[in-house]
Amino acid sequence: MKRISLIVGILGFAVVGCTNGVQNDNTATNTNNKATNISAESLTNQNKKLQTIGVALGDLGNPFYNAVQKGAETEAQKIGGNIRVNAVSSAFDLNQQTNQIENFTAANTDLIILSAVDQKGVKPVIDQARLAGRVVIALDSAVDADVDAMISSNNTQAGEVACQYIADRLKGQGSVVILNGTPMDSINQRVSGCEKSLSKYPNIKLISKEQNAEGTRDGGLRVMSDLLTTFPKIDAVFATNDQSGVGADLAAKQARRKEFFIVGVDGSPDATKAMEDKDGVFAATAAQNPAGMAEKAVQIGNDIIQGKKPESPNILIPVNLVTRENLSSYKGW
Repeated sequence: MKRISLIVGILGFAVVGCTNGVQNDNTATNTNNKATNISAESLTNQNKKLQTIGVALGDLGNPFYNAVQKGAETEAQKIGGNIRVNAVSSAFDLNQQTNQIENFTAANTDLIILSAVDQKGVKPVIDQARLAGRVVIALDSAVDADVDAMISSNNTQAGEVACQYIADRLKGQGSVVILNGTPMDSINQRVSGCEKSLSKYPNIKLISKEQNAEGTRDGGLRVMSDLLTTFPKIDAVFATNDQSGVGADLAAKQARRKEFFIVGVDGSPDATKAMEDKDGVFAATAAQNPAGMAEKAVQIGNDIIQGKKPESPNILIPVNLVTRENLSSYKGW
């Protein structure tokens, strides 16, 4: 009987041991899942390193977005560690940009930088990306979604300095046209800044400000051609971006009108080329720094991933007025 009891005791111990072993495995599994869930909700682990960057842009055929791509790549190289940068172009199509950001999210991209093609339309995909633990930074264009940071040019300042130049050159009197653009925050802010500067001069008349040149050369050519037909005398034009300003410059040449001058916003290669043309009327541009914005986005994204949040999530990059007089010192993009 003692021998039987001893055997039963040993078997009982073995069963208890196996059961405890299963419980420990389950506990370990649950702990691991919890850790995975935590890391999926936040990328601010101290040991986390930036490895991949996805950059979703409007159109890589535009020099502005090329400069953004180069800026992101330059800053990634400075940080080191073989960070991979994947820049994609959506041709300003919301569905395509949505798919691109979804792909970045699914590929566990650490940092997503986007120049939104639709302020409201990108909200769902941004929400999904952040829910999955991705750091998302909006660049150049505001979005109606919570992002980790928003980096843009000081567009109000751009409108102010451009139209202050116009007012100074006109000595406080004349007829001015604004070539408006696609209704978005950056364009609205530029128009608002321009109006603020011009409002100080009662003898400056704003004779047109609603015409949408669509931010393109063709749009600038079309709208400016119509305005030249409507108004026999124009003293200055504020183009809300350089491309529409270059189109307006072409319209002036076709109409053989040289009584006015054009000031744009961007500091683009096309604008500097137009300013070098003595036969044109493109006189100045409030220059943005797209590469600098992208570099800042990568810096801040890297900091956030390592647990360092910026003091303010909204960061404005100053603009500089480039004129024919100081063009030779402008480095451009």
